[in-house]
Amino acid sequence: MNLTDLDRAHEAMEADPADDRLRLQFFERLADSELFLLLSEEADGDSIMPELFNVGDQHYVLVFDTADRLAEFVGNVAPFAATSGRGLCALLAGQGAGLALNPDVAPSAMLIPSDAVDWLARTLAEGPEETSGQIREVGAPQDVPQELLLGLDRKLATAGGLARAAYLVSVSYEDGGRGHMLAFLDAIDEAHPALASAVSEALTFSGIEAGALDVSFVRAQDPIAASLAKWGLRFDLPEPVHIETNAPKAPGMDPDSPPKLR
Repeated sequence: MNLTDLDRAHEAMEADPADDRLRLQFFERLADSELFLLLSEEADGDSIMPELFNVGDQHYVLVFDTADRLAEFVGNVAPFAATSGRGLCALLAGQGAGLALNPDVAPSAMLIPSDAVDWLARTLAEGPEETSGQIREVGAPQDVPQELLLGLDRKLATAGGLARAAYLVSVSYEDGGRGHMLAFLDAIDEAHPALASAVSEALTFSGIEAGALDVSFVRAQDPIAASLAKWGLRFDLPEPVHIETNAPKAPGMDPDSPPKLR
């Protein structure tokens, strides 16, 4: 069996249940994964009816992290909706439904109760706060936890084509404040909120208590760009992959038109 990123994150979490950091990383992988939601009937436009089953008084929807796993579980052709884990949690938040993840078909099979789904939806909804400050000095990053560096690397690996690169630096501000900043170079304007949220999530799911990381967006011609290149720890974002297809999309595949429960 080919292991997925979610399998590996689940295995690490199960190997050390007392490690909160590993549990956070599993939920981060769940949020970032594409999930296939089993439906009880064909979707009606963008409206979907998930297949439900009960364990005690808890309702669960059935989700799989690959289409092949869904097909293996069902044993036949079945209707489904494909969406991100974060999108599905937002859809289910407050509905009293948990996730039955990869039941009977993968080592990551588990039941995730509704309160955990609600927690993840709330956590993902906590976006970064917008502030302003005049930078006085840029320097090399100092004593950055390894967990945060790994978290940023994972997040930025999913942001292909949204910016040329990112630099992590230490900064001091004119008002006397000091800290660290991740500066994106030549980011697409429309991607600024998504990139800022990705950095916020990397900080949250790294498990660092009371951590903070500023985010900025610069152009290659800006005066500060040279200082970033000199002092910063560089993250190269992958090139975008373009796949052209004329096939119709399954429900949930269009991020601009998420499915609705019915």
